[in-house]
Amino acid sequence: MDAATAHLAAAQRAHRSARLVLRGIALNAVLAAVKLAGGVFGHTYALIADAAESMLDILSSTLVWAGFRVAAQPPDANHPYGHGKAEPLAGLAVSLFIFLMAGWVASQAVREIITPHQGPAWWTLLVLAGVIVSKVWFSRRMGMAGEEAGSTALGIEAMHHWSDALTSAAAFVGISIALWGGKGWETADDWAALFACVVIAFNGFGMFTKALGDVMDTAAPIKIEGEIRGIALAVPGVRALDKVRVRKSGLSHLVDIQVRVDGELSVRAGHAIAHAVKDALLASAPHRITDVAVHIEPMK
Repeated sequence: MDAATAHLAAAQRAHRSARLVLRGIALNAVLAAVKLAGGVFGHTYALIADAAESMLDILSSTLVWAGFRVAAQPPDANHPYGHGKAEPLAGLAVSLFIFLMAGWVASQAVREIITPHQGPAWWTLLVLAGVIVSKVWFSRRMGMAGEEAGSTALGIEAMHHWSDALTSAAAFVGISIALWGGKGWETADDWAALFACVVIAFNGFGMFTKALGDVMDTAAPIKIEGEIRGIALAVPGVRALDKVRVRKSGLSHLVDIQVRVDGELSVRAGHAIAHAVKDALLASAPHRITDVAVHIEPMK
Protein backbone atom coordinates (compact mmCIF):
# COMPACT_ATOMS: atom_id res chain seq x y z
CA MET A 1 0.00 0.00 0.00
CA ASP A 2 1.39 3.43 -0.95
CA ALA A 3 0.68 6.78 0.73
CA ALA A 4 -2.00 7.75 -1.82
CA THR A 5 -3.90 4.52 -1.18
CA ALA A 6 -3.59 5.00 2.58
CA HIS A 7 -5.00 8.54 2.31
CA LEU A 8 -7.84 7.23 0.13
CA ALA A 9 -8.70 4.62 2.79
CA ALA A 10 -8.74 7.37 5.45
CA ALA A 11 -11.04 9.47 3.25
CA GLN A 12 -13.43 6.52 2.87
CA ARG A 13 -13.53 6.09 6.66
CA ALA A 14 -14.30 9.80 7.01
CA HIS A 15 -17.16 9.56 4.49
CA ARG A 16 -18.65 6.52 6.30
CA SER A 17 -18.38 8.35 9.62
CA ALA A 18 -20.04 11.45 8.15
CA ARG A 19 -23.01 9.36 6.95
CA LEU A 20 -23.44 7.89 10.43
CA VAL A 21 -23.39 11.38 11.95
CA LEU A 22 -26.14 12.44 9.51
CA ARG A 23 -28.28 9.56 10.76
CA GLY A 24 -27.69 10.82 14.30
CA ILE A 25 -28.84 14.30 13.23
CA ALA A 26 -32.06 12.82 11.81
CA LEU A 27 -32.64 10.85 15.03
CA ASN A 28 -32.14 13.97 17.17
CA ALA A 29 -34.56 15.95 15.00
CA VAL A 30 -37.30 13.36 15.52
CA LEU A 31 -36.62 13.02 19.25
CA ALA A 32 -36.51 16.81 19.75
CA ALA A 33 -40.04 17.13 18.33
CA VAL A 34 -41.35 14.21 20.40
CA LYS A 35 -39.76 15.44 23.64
CA LEU A 36 -40.89 19.05 23.15
CA ALA A 37 -44.50 17.96 22.58
CA GLY A 38 -44.31 15.61 25.55
CA GLY A 39 -42.82 18.28 27.78
CA VAL A 40 -45.38 20.96 26.87
CA PHE A 41 -48.48 18.78 27.03
CA GLY A 42 -47.19 16.57 29.84
CA HIS A 43 -46.16 19.50 32.09
CA THR A 44 -42.58 18.37 32.66
CA TYR A 45 -39.60 20.65 32.27
CA ALA A 46 -37.21 17.69 32.20
CA LEU A 47 -38.60 16.72 28.78
CA ILE A 48 -38.49 20.30 27.53
CA ALA A 49 -34.85 20.51 28.63
CA ASP A 50 -34.22 17.22 26.85
CA ALA A 51 -35.76 18.64 23.68
CA ALA A 52 -33.55 21.73 23.89
CA GLU A 53 -30.55 19.45 24.33
CA SER A 54 -31.50 17.48 21.21
CA MET A 55 -31.72 20.73 19.25
CA LEU A 56 -28.22 21.66 20.39
CA ASP A 57 -27.12 18.15 19.48
CA ILE A 58 -28.21 18.79 15.90
CA LEU A 59 -25.95 21.85 15.75
CA SER A 60 -22.97 20.12 17.34
CA SER A 61 -23.41 17.02 15.16
CA THR A 62 -23.46 19.27 12.11
CA LEU A 63 -20.04 20.54 13.18
CA VAL A 64 -18.79 16.96 13.46
CA TRP A 65 -20.22 16.15 10.03
CA ALA A 66 -18.45 19.18 8.57
CA GLY A 67 -15.23 18.09 10.30
CA PHE A 68 -15.40 14.68 8.63
CA ARG A 69 -16.06 16.27 5.25
CA VAL A 70 -12.94 18.41 5.63
CA ALA A 71 -10.89 15.49 6.99
CA ALA A 72 -11.78 13.43 3.90
CA GLN A 73 -10.02 15.89 1.59
CA PRO A 74 -6.65 14.71 0.22
CA PRO A 75 -3.33 16.40 1.10
CA ASP A 76 -2.52 19.58 -0.82
CA ALA A 77 0.23 22.19 -0.99
CA ASN A 78 -0.98 23.95 2.15
CA HIS A 79 -1.75 20.74 4.07
CA PRO A 80 0.88 18.17 3.05
CA TYR A 81 -0.13 15.81 5.88
CA GLY A 82 -3.80 15.96 4.95
CA HIS A 83 -6.77 17.57 6.72
CA GLY A 84 -7.17 15.02 9.53
CA LYS A 85 -6.97 17.63 12.29
CA ALA A 86 -10.46 18.81 11.31
CA GLU A 87 -11.86 15.68 12.97
CA PRO A 88 -10.55 16.25 16.55
CA LEU A 89 -11.21 20.00 16.20
CA ALA A 90 -14.87 19.17 15.54
CA GLY A 91 -14.83 16.90 18.59
CA LEU A 92 -13.35 19.74 20.64
CA ALA A 93 -16.15 22.06 19.53
CA VAL A 94 -18.78 19.47 20.49
CA SER A 95 -17.29 19.05 23.98
CA LEU A 96 -17.53 22.83 24.49
CA PHE A 97 -21.16 22.71 23.35
CA ILE A 98 -21.77 20.03 25.98
CA PHE A 99 -20.44 22.32 28.72
CA LEU A 100 -22.66 25.18 27.55
CA MET A 101 -25.69 22.90 27.29
CA ALA A 102 -25.15 21.49 30.78
CA GLY A 103 -24.90 25.01 32.24
CA TRP A 104 -28.04 26.23 30.45
CA VAL A 105 -30.14 23.22 31.42
CA ALA A 106 -28.91 23.49 35.04
CA SER A 107 -29.91 27.17 35.27
CA GLN A 108 -33.36 26.44 33.86
CA ALA A 109 -33.80 23.48 36.22
CA VAL A 110 -33.02 25.72 39.22
CA ARG A 111 -35.58 28.24 37.97
CA GLU A 112 -38.22 25.50 37.74
CA ILE A 113 -37.36 24.22 41.23
CA ILE A 114 -38.05 27.60 42.84
CA THR A 115 -41.17 28.25 40.71
CA PRO A 116 -44.35 26.33 41.65
CA HIS A 117 -45.76 24.37 38.73
CA GLN A 118 -48.09 21.52 37.81
CA GLY A 119 -46.89 17.92 38.21
CA PRO A 120 -45.98 15.82 35.16
CA ALA A 121 -48.39 13.52 33.31
CA TRP A 122 -47.91 9.75 33.66
CA TRP A 123 -47.61 9.10 29.93
CA THR A 124 -44.43 11.16 29.72
CA LEU A 125 -42.70 8.08 31.17
CA LEU A 126 -43.57 6.19 27.97
CA VAL A 127 -41.99 8.96 25.88
CA LEU A 128 -38.84 8.88 27.97
CA ALA A 129 -38.61 5.08 27.79
CA GLY A 130 -38.63 5.26 24.00
CA VAL A 131 -36.01 8.02 24.03
CA ILE A 132 -33.71 6.07 26.36
CA VAL A 133 -33.87 2.89 24.27
CA SER A 134 -33.19 4.69 20.99
CA LYS A 135 -30.32 6.74 22.44
CA VAL A 136 -28.59 3.78 24.10
CA TRP A 137 -28.87 1.76 20.88
CA PHE A 138 -27.46 4.55 18.70
CA SER A 139 -24.72 5.37 21.22
CA ARG A 140 -23.48 1.77 21.13
CA ARG A 141 -23.63 1.68 17.35
CA MET A 142 -21.70 4.94 17.01
CA GLY A 143 -19.20 3.88 19.67
CA MET A 144 -18.38 0.68 17.77
CA ALA A 145 -18.06 2.66 14.53
CA GLY A 146 -15.71 5.10 16.29
CA GLU A 147 -13.47 2.27 17.49
CA GLU A 148 -13.45 0.70 14.04
CA ALA A 149 -12.55 3.99 12.32
CA GLY A 150 -10.20 5.18 15.07
CA SER A 151 -12.23 8.39 15.32
CA THR A 152 -12.09 10.67 18.36
CA ALA A 153 -15.05 12.72 17.11
CA LEU A 154 -17.26 9.65 16.65
CA GLY A 155 -16.29 8.48 20.12
CA ILE A 156 -17.30 11.87 21.50
CA GLU A 157 -20.57 11.74 19.57
CA ALA A 158 -21.23 8.29 21.05
CA MET A 159 -20.59 9.64 24.55
CA HIS A 160 -22.85 12.58 23.69
CA HIS A 161 -25.72 10.23 22.80
CA TRP A 162 -25.00 8.27 25.97
CA SER A 163 -25.23 11.51 27.98
CA ASP A 164 -28.59 12.18 26.35
CA ALA A 165 -29.78 8.74 27.44
CA LEU A 166 -28.51 9.48 30.94
CA THR A 167 -30.39 12.79 31.06
CA SER A 168 -33.58 11.05 29.95
CA ALA A 169 -33.05 8.27 32.50
CA ALA A 170 -32.67 10.87 35.26
CA ALA A 171 -35.86 12.55 34.06
CA PHE A 172 -37.62 9.17 34.08
CA VAL A 173 -36.61 8.62 37.70
CA GLY A 174 -37.59 12.18 38.66
CA ILE A 175 -41.00 11.99 37.01
CA SER A 176 -41.63 8.58 38.60
CA ILE A 177 -40.86 10.07 42.03
CA ALA A 178 -43.11 13.06 41.32
CA LEU A 179 -45.99 10.79 40.29
CA TRP A 180 -45.49 8.44 43.22
CA GLY A 181 -45.05 11.22 45.78
CA GLY A 182 -48.00 13.28 44.60
CA LYS A 183 -48.56 16.85 45.81
CA GLY A 184 -45.36 18.52 47.00
CA TRP A 185 -43.12 16.39 44.81
CA GLU A 186 -43.72 18.23 41.54
CA THR A 187 -40.09 19.41 41.34
CA ALA A 188 -38.59 15.91 41.48
CA ASP A 189 -38.03 15.83 37.71
CA ASP A 190 -36.32 19.23 37.88
CA TRP A 191 -33.92 17.94 40.55
CA ALA A 192 -33.28 14.95 38.32
CA ALA A 193 -32.43 17.24 35.41
CA LEU A 194 -30.05 19.18 37.66
CA PHE A 195 -28.31 15.98 38.73
CA ALA A 196 -27.97 14.86 35.12
CA CYS A 197 -26.27 18.17 34.26
CA VAL A 198 -23.48 17.40 36.73
CA VAL A 199 -22.90 14.00 35.14
CA ILE A 200 -22.99 15.47 31.64
CA ALA A 201 -20.45 18.16 32.57
CA PHE A 202 -18.16 15.46 33.99
CA ASN A 203 -18.43 13.44 30.77
CA GLY A 204 -17.89 16.59 28.74
CA PHE A 205 -14.58 17.17 30.52
CA GLY A 206 -13.41 13.69 29.52
CA MET A 207 -14.43 14.33 25.91
CA PHE A 208 -12.63 17.69 25.93
CA THR A 209 -9.31 16.28 27.20
CA LYS A 210 -9.38 13.44 24.64
CA ALA A 211 -10.00 15.78 21.71
CA LEU A 212 -7.44 18.27 23.01
CA GLY A 213 -4.87 15.47 23.20
CA ASP A 214 -5.35 14.74 19.49
CA VAL A 215 -5.12 18.41 18.57
CA MET A 216 -1.92 18.81 20.63
CA ASP A 217 -0.29 15.74 18.99
CA THR A 218 -0.19 13.62 22.12
CA ALA A 219 1.95 10.52 21.56
CA ALA A 220 0.14 7.35 20.55
CA PRO A 221 -0.26 4.63 23.21
CA ILE A 222 2.84 2.58 24.03
CA LYS A 223 1.13 -0.54 22.64
CA ILE A 224 0.80 0.99 19.18
CA GLU A 225 4.41 2.21 19.24
CA GLY A 226 5.58 -1.28 20.24
CA GLU A 227 3.64 -2.90 17.38
CA ILE A 228 5.09 -0.40 14.90
CA ARG A 229 8.60 -1.16 16.18
CA GLY A 230 7.96 -4.87 15.66
CA ILE A 231 6.84 -4.33 12.04
CA ALA A 232 9.88 -2.18 11.25
CA LEU A 233 12.35 -4.58 12.89
CA ALA A 234 10.97 -7.45 10.81
CA VAL A 235 12.05 -5.74 7.56
CA PRO A 236 15.21 -7.36 6.12
CA GLY A 237 18.27 -5.14 6.55
CA VAL A 238 17.01 -3.31 9.66
CA ARG A 239 19.54 -3.84 12.46
CA ALA A 240 17.99 -1.66 15.15
CA LEU A 241 15.68 1.29 15.81
CA ASP A 242 16.29 4.57 17.56
CA LYS A 243 13.44 7.05 17.93
CA VAL A 244 9.91 6.07 16.93
CA ARG A 245 7.37 8.88 17.05
CA VAL A 246 3.71 8.20 16.40
CA ARG A 247 0.94 10.77 16.48
CA LYS A 248 -2.72 10.67 15.59
CA SER A 249 -4.05 12.88 12.80
CA GLY A 250 -7.80 12.53 12.51
CA LEU A 251 -8.60 8.98 11.43
CA SER A 252 -4.99 7.95 10.82
CA HIS A 253 -1.49 7.93 12.33
CA LEU A 254 1.71 9.64 11.21
CA VAL A 255 5.05 7.94 11.94
CA ASP A 256 8.57 9.34 12.23
CA ILE A 257 11.12 6.54 12.65
CA GLN A 258 14.92 6.25 12.81
CA VAL A 259 16.29 2.98 11.39
CA ARG A 260 19.83 1.68 11.85
CA VAL A 261 21.41 -0.33 9.01
CA ASP A 262 24.83 -1.68 8.13
CA GLY A 263 27.10 1.35 7.73
CA GLU A 264 28.89 -0.27 4.78
CA LEU A 265 25.73 -0.37 2.63
CA SER A 266 25.47 1.86 -0.43
CA VAL A 267 23.10 4.83 -0.45
CA ARG A 268 20.90 2.95 -2.92
CA ALA A 269 20.68 -0.10 -0.63
CA GLY A 270 19.88 2.05 2.40
CA HIS A 271 17.22 3.85 0.38
CA ALA A 272 15.65 0.52 -0.57
CA ILE A 273 15.47 -0.53 3.09
CA ALA A 274 13.83 2.79 4.00
CA HIS A 275 11.19 2.22 1.32
CA ALA A 276 10.61 -1.33 2.55
CA VAL A 277 10.04 -0.04 6.11
CA LYS A 278 7.63 2.62 4.86
CA ASP A 279 5.68 0.14 2.71
CA ALA A 280 5.43 -2.35 5.60
CA LEU A 281 4.05 0.31 7.95
CA LEU A 282 1.58 1.71 5.41
CA ALA A 283 0.30 -1.83 4.85
CA SER A 284 -0.33 -2.40 8.58
CA ALA A 285 -4.11 -1.91 8.29
CA PRO A 286 -4.96 -1.98 12.03
CA HIS A 287 -2.81 1.10 12.65
CA ARG A 288 -4.27 3.22 9.81
CA ILE A 289 -0.92 4.85 8.96
CA THR A 290 -1.04 7.38 6.10
CA ASP A 291 2.46 8.88 6.22
CA VAL A 292 5.88 7.56 7.28
CA ALA A 293 9.16 9.48 7.49
CA VAL A 294 12.11 7.05 7.65
CA HIS A 295 15.57 8.29 8.71
CA ILE A 296 18.47 5.95 7.95
CA GLU A 297 21.39 5.86 10.43
CA PRO A 298 24.58 3.75 10.17
CA MET A 299 25.07 1.02 12.71
CA LYS A 300 27.93 2.00 15.06
